[in-house]
Amino acid sequence: MRQAAALLAASLLLGCAQPRQDVVVHPAEQPPALLSEWGVVLATGNRLELNAGVIPYELNAPLFSDYALKLRAVWMPPGSHAEFDASREFSFPVGTIISKTFYYEKASDWAADRHAVVMTDRQHELPPAGSLLTDQYLLLETRLLVRYADGWRAYPYVWNAAQDDARLEIAGDVHALELVSATDRQSINYVVPDANQCSNCHTPDHSAGELRPLGPKAWQMNRSYAWWDDDLGQLQHWTAAGLLQGAPADLSAPAVTAEWRVKAYLDANCAHCHNPVGAADTSALHLNIEAPVDRHYGVCKTPVAVGRGSGDRPYDIYPGRPDDSILLYRMQHADPAIAMPELGRSAIHTEGVAMVRAWIAAMPGEC
Repeated sequence: MRQAAALLAASLLLGCAQPRQDVVVHPAEQPPALLSEWGVVLATGNRLELNAGVIPYELNAPLFSDYALKLRAVWMPPGSHAEFDASREFSFPVGTIISKTFYYEKASDWAADRHAVVMTDRQHELPPAGSLLTDQYLLLETRLLVRYADGWRAYPYVWNAAQDDARLEIAGDVHALELVSATDRQSINYVVPDANQCSNCHTPDHSAGELRPLGPKAWQMNRSYAWWDDDLGQLQHWTAAGLLQGAPADLSAPAVTAEWRVKAYLDANCAHCHNPVGAADTSALHLNIEAPVDRHYGVCKTPVAVGRGSGDRPYDIYPGRPDDSILLYRMQHADPAIAMPELGRSAIHTEGVAMVRAWIAAMPGEC
């Protein structure tokens, strides 16, 4: 019954919904000045909406980006599909557009000249109604990854003050924000990366030099998502809708243990560089989720040319001693000369630090 319902929902979603305008894949060297010209993410009235055939998705372990909320979505040319891969990102057809919109909930003391936003460690899933009320949220940026015949291209778009469109900013942008929680307020400069920085993070194989999506992987997407309005997994829905081929019917969700949560978090935030073929391969620190928790994962591993980043700690991960571990030291800093990841954050992820701290503290062994 559930599978039949999923198929019916998919047919309604992909067959009957009418596009508000055509999705357009522009030439790689001629990206439009305005986000709306792609026809993927649209601001209409006081709503942010996805065009017909643009499918939102969510991840098990999202990248931390200064407490920003994110709306992830993918559009593939009609009749095409992605190919499942158990170990790396799915293979998407030429013409695919992957979008990620970063936004914040406005705080109670929000003002036009004081951008106070809610600091909350949560994901905000797109509801089944399929839109966000923009008077409740501050839209900051939408990043596009577009698949061309010769590979992926990255385009950063920054939302305007009117919140009705976003403009291409190849050089990136900076936005002053005040993060507000129940117990804290902190001012940060939210940084929109430039196109080169997008490319640096989306090139997990440094020698190949190819841009690749980072999020759409089996272990990341094997979960339910409220937008589908049921408890079936995303991968089942994608398969039923013809968006994905090759996924096993009996694909089981990952066993979520304390260690899995930490490894998933470190993969999402660090492994685009810290993997055997990544930009940080000379560090010999491998934080990809499939890596064993051994010396290459940082356990009792001395640092390699880390400079101030070591904080005079002896090992990347010191079992039972989080405050003597370089990994945690760098997570707790916002100083660009010390902080890890190097790009994508100005704030310290308090909850992420606490999770990694508890994991190291409980780790047995001695160096």
